[in-house]
Amino acid sequence: MSVGTLMGIVTAIFLVLFLGIVAWAYSSRRRADFDEASRLPLNDNGDDRQHGERRS
Repeated sequence: MSVGTLMGIVTAIFLVLFLGIVAWAYSSRRRADFDEASRLPLNDNGDDRQHGERRS
């Protein structure tokens, strides 16, 4: 097996892996998680202790 063939196989594997990650990220099952994460910066409930921070 030549180096060029090996590089082509590795490239194809990474392309399939990338497309799989993109499909997973944009799947409808992930929408609720992303909607919740998108609202995190806007939440101002004052409960920072869950992240290990203390108010002084």
